[in-house]
Amino acid sequence: MPRRLTIILINSDPRNPAELGAPLYQAAVAAAMDYEVEVICTGAAGPLMCRGRAAAIEIKPGSGRTVYDFIREAHGHGARFLACATNLDLHAIAADDLIPECAGLVGSAYMVERAMDDDTRVLTY
Repeated sequence: MPRRLTIILINSDPRNPAELGAPLYQAAVAAAMDYEVEVICTGAAGPLMCRGRAAAIEIKPGSGRTVYDFIREAHGHGARFLACATNLDLHAIAADDLIPECAGLVGSAYMVERAMDDDTRVLTY
């Protein structure tokens, strides 16, 4: 049975915060269930790993809960967050600008490797 869950946020657009709640909540739940969880942010979601971006977006308007709150919750349960290096370059974001919950940078080969790994299940949003 696979023990790793990789969630790739690539098509979820921070301009529509409702798209971000479910995958981040699923990351928290899977990590709380003792699965090895990693969330890779790329595409439109890549800038969420930049300090201040996720904290400025409420998941549901008026709720007071931000995308960053969901990231911190998942991270607190053990989920690792990773940023796509090429994507950060496209958005002119430096490694020094990343949130503390971001464990590092990965590239396309890493994502392909995860998708092909028999011990990993991959969800994309």
